[in-house]
Amino acid sequence: MIPRELVKKLRRIEIVTSRLAQEQLAGGYHSAFRGLGMTYSEARPYQPGDDVRFIDWNASARMNDAFVKVFTEEREMTVMLAVDLSGSQRFGTQGGSKAERVAEVAALLAFSAIQNGDRVGLLLFTDRIEAFVPPKKGRGHVMRVVTQILDAKPEGRGTDLSLALDKIARLGGRRAVTFVLSDFMGEMKERALALAANKHDLIPVEIVDSRELEIPDVGLALLEDLETGELVEVDTSDPAFREAYRQSFLDERKARAARFRRHRLDTLVIDSETDAVEALGDFFRARKRRMRVGR
Repeated sequence: MIPRELVKKLRRIEIVTSRLAQEQLAGGYHSAFRGLGMTYSEARPYQPGDDVRFIDWNASARMNDAFVKVFTEEREMTVMLAVDLSGSQRFGTQGGSKAERVAEVAALLAFSAIQNGDRVGLLLFTDRIEAFVPPKKGRGHVMRVVTQILDAKPEGRGTDLSLALDKIARLGGRRAVTFVLSDFMGEMKERALALAANKHDLIPVEIVDSRELEIPDVGLALLEDLETGELVEVDTSDPAFREAYRQSFLDERKARAARFRRHRLDTLVIDSETDAVEALGDFFRARKRRMRVGR
């Protein structure tokens, strides 16, 4: 039986995110992602200005007149959500954990996808592959995906991004739009990133908490690594320590962003103070503009 508290969370997510996805995101999502290609639809009489490369010679011969092929975009896509469930996702200071933020963003993406008739699949990972849900359509399937995220009880605590990317690269079928929702606090081998980016339309979505950038001055404090369980005592009243921590965090993010740019990946950062709907809407619009100019 699903716990009552989980049912409440699921109901809230379904009501809020499905409505927001339909009213504010579905159109932007549709225009931000190309279909898998063009399929032949019909032949129509040739008109001045038509591209002669699309003349349908068989139809022209039958009709004793010039006809051209008409193509329609094959819109149906597969959207994969690769979700990080490692220990660091339990951290949160602004009204919820990063794990809850991930579930919200995943639900918005999933509902946007089904509004456009796309299939949605799910990959859950830590330092191992925790679960895989094959892509399907439908509102009921989306709720299953969200339930899997919220109700997950991962066996691992660490993060193995390379393992997740390897799994993504090996997924069968056609090219998929693959959102990786993570704080990316783990090793990410170049080969694994390159293979996944080459196989699929890979979109890293970095989920961060604003408190991760700044350690408050609370004197001596015992900090725990949520992925290893390691405890370390630090003096947060030391300005040099706080600045060194801040700079290290920023340097890691800068280096990671540079890696993503080298692979020509569209990326999205959502922090604890960002409105997820607004952030996704901005992302869809920016991606549409890049598509128009050929990136």
